[in-house]
Amino acid sequence: MVQLPSSLPTVDFAKFGDGSSQEAREIGRQLFTACREVGFAYLINTGIPQEQVDGMFSWSGKLFTLPMETKMKAPHPPEGRKDRGYSGIGREQVSQMVFDAEELKAIRHGKFPDFKEFFEIGNESSKRIQNIWIPEDDFPGFRAYAVNFFNTCREFQVSKLLPALAIGMDLPKDFFLHYHEDAENKVRLLHYPEAPTSVFESGEKGRIAAHTDFGTGTLLFQDDCGGLEVDSPSNPGEFMPVPPVPGTVLFNIGDFLMRWSNDTLKSTLHRVRAPPRKDGDNGVTKERFSIAYFTVADRDKTVECLPGCFGPDKPKKYEPIKAGEYLNMRLNALY
Repeated sequence: MVQLPSSLPTVDFAKFGDGSSQEAREIGRQLFTACREVGFAYLINTGIPQEQVDGMFSWSGKLFTLPMETKMKAPHPPEGRKDRGYSGIGREQVSQMVFDAEELKAIRHGKFPDFKEFFEIGNESSKRIQNIWIPEDDFPGFRAYAVNFFNTCREFQVSKLLPALAIGMDLPKDFFLHYHEDAENKVRLLHYPEAPTSVFESGEKGRIAAHTDFGTGTLLFQDDCGGLEVDSPSNPGEFMPVPPVPGTVLFNIGDFLMRWSNDTLKSTLHRVRAPPRKDGDNGVTKERFSIAYFTVADRDKTVECLPGCFGPDKPKKYEPIKAGEYLNMRLNALY
């Protein structure tokens, strides 16, 4: 049995089925409540096999031990919107709703650089942007495994996650599916290298500063290192630890869906910090791995305030916007 902490709500998909039962409606209600009140939830019984998650972590570990010249055979393009391939340490710096060029420059070269590297994989069938792979001869088997993992996450998204959210919001079960037909999602394999504990304590290096995600939502898988913290819903400004729990998937709302819902749903600040110094660690903070599956709406779809999220006492806050226009604005601010 999965032992869950009490810091975040838990949504159990075991009895969701095809989404037509009373149990499915209750699951949808629980998911909506979690997204409205906290913006984060542990998901269990998703149908994503733990052994497949473990396998993806194993491939990630192998990937980041490859020589730099091998990893750079699949370089992330200079544009943030072309989010595929390998990105080295310090290349991306998280910014929170900052778009001014000078402010972004200060963030990228400031005191607290994000100390991480990552590899991004999108829909293998995408016509908009192609995946960038390390040649098969250099890393045999990785491409096939990563594509299969992407497809498994996508299957949960379309068969359970988005329908449950729609049901919870009293929308037609397939409402969100019509806006996510192109599968323009991505898997990000993240590696936070080990480093002397002193550089984290001094602020010379960080892992990821406080930020919100900016798509529809994120599925997050953690290793056993820990370090993820979420802004407390009861005490804003205080961050609470969100420990890894085998057999679970973390889900959180992104800024795009928060905007789409007229701020009914909550995109919550979160960060990754290096764990505190421990006896026996020899002054070195261990490396950390995580895997994120980012869900985004079809780029050519225009969205406006969701039904049920506005009225005489809650006017619309935002103008209609194309998903691609919003996403490009946010992605380009990272690079």
